[in-house]
Amino acid sequence: MGRKQANKVIFENITVTDAGAKGVSVAKAPDGKVIFLPNVVPGDVVDVQTFKKRKAYYEGKAIKFHQLSSNRIEPVCQHFGVCGGCKWQNMNYQQQLFYKNQEVYNNLKRIGKIQLPEFENILGSEKQFFYRNKMEFGFSNSRWMTEKEIQSGDNFDDKNALGFHIPKMWDKILDITKCHLQEDPSNAIRNEIKRFSVENELPFFDARNQEGLLRTLMIRTASTGEIMVLIQFFKENKEKRELLLNHIAETFPSITSLQYVINSKANDTLYDQDIKLFKGRDYILEEMEGLFFSINAKSFYQTNSAQAYELYKITREFAGLTGNEVVYDLYTGTGTIAQFVSKKAQKVIGVEAVPEAIADAKENAKRNSITNCEFFVGDMKNVFNDAFIAQHGKPDVVITDPPRDGMHKDVVEQLLKIGAPKIVYVSCNSATQARDLALMDEQYKVTRVRPVDMFPQTHHVENVVLLEKRQLIQ
Repeated sequence: MGRKQANKVIFENITVTDAGAKGVSVAKAPDGKVIFLPNVVPGDVVDVQTFKKRKAYYEGKAIKFHQLSSNRIEPVCQHFGVCGGCKWQNMNYQQQLFYKNQEVYNNLKRIGKIQLPEFENILGSEKQFFYRNKMEFGFSNSRWMTEKEIQSGDNFDDKNALGFHIPKMWDKILDITKCHLQEDPSNAIRNEIKRFSVENELPFFDARNQEGLLRTLMIRTASTGEIMVLIQFFKENKEKRELLLNHIAETFPSITSLQYVINSKANDTLYDQDIKLFKGRDYILEEMEGLFFSINAKSFYQTNSAQAYELYKITREFAGLTGNEVVYDLYTGTGTIAQFVSKKAQKVIGVEAVPEAIADAKENAKRNSITNCEFFVGDMKNVFNDAFIAQHGKPDVVITDPPRDGMHKDVVEQLLKIGAPKIVYVSCNSATQARDLALMDEQYKVTRVRPVDMFPQTHHVENVVLLEKRQLIQ
């Protein structure tokens, strides 16, 4: 039943039926509309208070639990429910995998509308916590107060925060005590930076007024044990900057790369900034099957190192290389996949739009004594053309790992024109992957599909698809 309260509708005894997009769960209102709910698990029976009504759905929150789902578990993180990350931490891991697999299947079937083979078992992550190799935190001089803190009536003198943005609130940051996503010493480094900065009255950033000193903190770690720390300052203050950086270096001598940047722009993106090295070297090394990859402050690298290795093994297996193939690796980044498959290929051609990434890829190939990989800079839809193919040879296998937006339609058209016998499509967004697969369906049949969980406790999932030329397999 439903009743109105303070211009908001309350629905009683509602069963949560499914896990939806972006980590929220799904229920159905008595009037047939969908309800999107955070912090609940399919199987929970709850009273719902709505706070947004649209033509086809409500958004709401659970205000009373009548029955708890058998798939519900106790979250380990003290910040769960307030922090915007790890939205599935209250759901057991096997059920997380079930819904991730289901999302991939539904997207490929509903959006792609293509014939699918039986899915291979989704590959879960061995580590379900402390798996991320890159974390970014924001400084704020006006931290987000939790409901519990507000209701306590206590005065909180320390208004500074070093942590994560509150969802949909660009200027609000939740102070984080312990994050369960990145291995130590990540928490120790972040907490010490905050403690020292507060003690020494270093001004935390004020996003609304665009003032302050400390802006962001990035910590990168590698399976080799190497650590990178980068502090972003809003303005130059040599005395205070060096005070903090020297303290970090002395307190954490294990840091491999200590860097900083002065960024007075309206936004805090680093990719157009001049990053300065304070101590150590300007990169850290990641290792995979004896191959070493340098990662600088701007490098893209899969954020779950251990699971990236599993993802690349599946990619290589799907490619089915014998040692005689010309392989094209599109959206190659720093060339990790290209180099990973190179020992089983005749030649690998990597293409990437970011010049710095290609410079890293070439340096990595040199470091790893790989001589059968070539890397080229350019926008895929422009570089990947007839002249390029004529120069470098027609590929036997194409590996493509595009960003969340998927492949540009011109790239898809060129792939169809080239007609490589096999395409291995790695995706972090099965919806755009499904769109691209539909465009290729006339010429290519999907013969293998395997989702891979790179991000436990979240709704995100990677997917690997093998496409084979129809005329060759009929």
